[in-house]
Amino acid sequence: MNLLEVKNVSLAFGGLRAVEDVSLNVPVGSLTALIGPNGAGKTTLFALMSGFLRPDVGKIFFDGVDITARAPHLNAMLGLTRTFQIVQPFASQTVRENIAVGAHLNFARRDDALSAAEEVADRFGLHAQLDKPAADLTVAGRKRLELARAMATQPKLLLLDEVLAGLNPQEIQEMLPVVRGLVSEGVTVLMIEHVMQAVMNLAQHVWVLAQGQLIAQGTPSEVTQNPQVVEAYLGQGTAARLLKSQQVTHA
Repeated sequence: MNLLEVKNVSLAFGGLRAVEDVSLNVPVGSLTALIGPNGAGKTTLFALMSGFLRPDVGKIFFDGVDITARAPHLNAMLGLTRTFQIVQPFASQTVRENIAVGAHLNFARRDDALSAAEEVADRFGLHAQLDKPAADLTVAGRKRLELARAMATQPKLLLLDEVLAGLNPQEIQEMLPVVRGLVSEGVTVLMIEHVMQAVMNLAQHVWVLAQGQLIAQGTPSEVTQNPQVVEAYLGQGTAARLLKSQQVTHA
């Protein structure tokens, strides 16, 4: 069963086709990746899915409901939440208060939201920093806070936009089980990611976007060996050169 279905979605900014006739689906309980070179249209597609942008054509369905151009806060109430590539916490508020912003979607009373925030913080290794101003967190800490605030909304589907960007290798290794743990908690995850190590380790299925169009899909190993994907990342003629090099090596 698919939790999210994108059907023939397109969006242009002036003469630029940012997303063109994209169709994809995300099964319930899966961890799926959306990859592609810079400028491919990945974040624009996330904005369309979550309601921050309206498609020119096409439809988006979440849990069987047509959410095309539906406002982001209404999508969040249905269970669709996203994070952002550039994390921007409420800097002057504490970690606890930042997470409570997400919890308020389900808890009207402040005390209840703050209590829920504390429980979420424990799951993301932020308990010791609950009373610290968000501005004092490291980049890795802010990434965890972004995840915690999103998870406090109790999502069914979480759209993760480059949650590993800006982290060093050790921090990436520490974050992998955190992301994997989201699925074990029953959350379906669709992630944009440039760190291929993470994609290979985490994703069950990968969609590849280039110049606004889907060019490949499959398992991580399948898409990384796809000539079209190699060309999109490394330039025209690269796949042929690599194949020729391999043939010479094995001759």
